[in-house]
Amino acid sequence: MAVVTRILYAGDTCLDGAAAYLAGVLAHAGLPFDYVASDAPLRPLLKNAEPRLYIISDYPAKNLTDADFRRIVDDVESGGGLLMIGGWESFHGAAGEYHESPLADVLPVHMQASDDRINSPQPCLLEKRNEHPILNGLPLEHPPGIGGYNRVRPKADGEVLLAARHFSVEVRQNDASSDASSDASSDDGVENRHAFTPGEAAPLLVVGRHGRGRATAFTSDVAPHWVGGLVDWGPERVRAQAPGASDIEVGSLYAELFTRIVRWTMGGLP
Repeated sequence: MAVVTRILYAGDTCLDGAAAYLAGVLAHAGLPFDYVASDAPLRPLLKNAEPRLYIISDYPAKNLTDADFRRIVDDVESGGGLLMIGGWESFHGAAGEYHESPLADVLPVHMQASDDRINSPQPCLLEKRNEHPILNGLPLEHPPGIGGYNRVRPKADGEVLLAARHFSVEVRQNDASSDASSDASSDDGVENRHAFTPGEAAPLLVVGRHGRGRATAFTSDVAPHWVGGLVDWGPERVRAQAPGASDIEVGSLYAELFTRIVRWTMGGLP
């Protein structure tokens, strides 16, 4: 029996580049997909495909025709799913520019009308906001960090599951020889103390519904560099390779999180 492709994945450059990460996760989870590179049009693949889920990740809106947009919106309203993952060509980004597209009505977030990229050179950690089947049992009391995201605002009916919490870290040096209370010092007699100050939090994972379908926004990336330490989250290593893609080695909880996001948006989780 032929395998029915239920997922159309567009973007993240190409399968031997950044797209290898999500493609590898999908292959590891046994989720067949059709793939469109970031510089290729969607229309040829849509002619014969009947996807249950559209994944748009670093794929510019200019590649989509009016007919493509209508097809995606109609499919979601009829019970399909739309997942947008962050990047320079997602949401608004530097060249995504989905803020005035028909997908703006489908996604559970409001997009900016200008460059929305936020880079975080200091710690930016995942912060759980609500209980949800996507997050059940994930050890978010020990959160991983990310390197950046697209800034969005949740819609009134959008449910924020994860936020990205910024931390400001200051290194303070003390002369260990003059501090009687010090219990750790380096060989040169200087002790470093680190002061962590929590800063702003921004929506990271937002879910919602549109018509009879589901829509999800994950505003960071699934691949380096924005994915940061999230790509290694988990006690075990997962090695995977999708057909035509480079092989990947990632953390087990990273793979589990994105598998659950995909399954929920397709309607496979409650």
